[in-house]
Amino acid sequence: MTTIPQSDFKPLEERLGYKFKDKGMLVQALTHRSYLNEHSDFPYEHNERLEFLGDAVLELIVTEYLYKNYANPEGELTNWRAALVNAKTLAGIATQLAFEDYLLMSKGEAKDKESKARMYILANAIEAIIGSIYLDGGAEAAEGFIHKHILSTLPFILKNQLYIDPKSKFQETAQELLGITPNYKVLKESGPDHNKEFTVGVFLDKELVAVGSGTSKQEAQIAAAQAGLDAKHWSVSTS
Repeated sequence: MTTIPQSDFKPLEERLGYKFKDKGMLVQALTHRSYLNEHSDFPYEHNERLEFLGDAVLELIVTEYLYKNYANPEGELTNWRAALVNAKTLAGIATQLAFEDYLLMSKGEAKDKESKARMYILANAIEAIIGSIYLDGGAEAAEGFIHKHILSTLPFILKNQLYIDPKSKFQETAQELLGITPNYKVLKESGPDHNKEFTVGVFLDKELVAVGSGTSKQEAQIAAAQAGLDAKHWSVSTS
C-alpha cells in the first residue's frame, strides 16, 4: 500500500467522530509493523505501542461505564466487558468505520483479507486509534469515541447474549430445545507439532452439526460451536 496524503484523512476523521490536531498520530495508529519492513525510511513508528496504550484506555472506560450503569455481579460484568472489547467485536467496528483502505501494511498482508490475522490487525488498529485519540485529545476525547462506537453495541450484545461463549451457548440452547448435550470430536490434525491445525466436529447424538478449525483443540471447539449456532440459527437469542 502507498502512503496516503494526510489531507485525505478528512472522510475517515468524520467517520471516527474526531479531528486530529496531529495527523501523524493517526498515521501511526494505522501503520502495521509489516509496512516498515518494506519502507525503512517511513517517518512514523508502527502502531503496537499505541495499541498497548489504547487497550488499557478502552478497558478502563468500558469497566467504569459498566460499574456505574449496571448493578450486576462482577462475573456478569466481566463477561459483558469481554464481549465489548474482544477482537471480533473490534474488527466489526473497524469494518463499519471503513478504514481498512487507510491501513498501511506490507503487500503480502494487504492481499490477505480473509484470514484470522486480518481480524486481529483491524482490532489492534481500533485500539491504536483509541490510544492516538487519548494522546492527541485527552481522556474525554477517547471516552467519546469509545461511547459512540463501542459501548453503543452493548444493547445488541445483551439482547443476543453474545457475552456467552459459543460453547456454553450451544450447549445451553441444545439442552433447552432438544434435551441433548453436544459432544466434540477431533476429525483431523495437520501440520508440524509446533504449528498444528485441528479440525473438530460438534455432534448432537450422531448428527454432525458443524465443524471448526483452530491451532488448539479448544479453539477448534469454539469455532465448531459458533458454526453450529449459525447452522441451527441459534446465534440470535431464542427467547
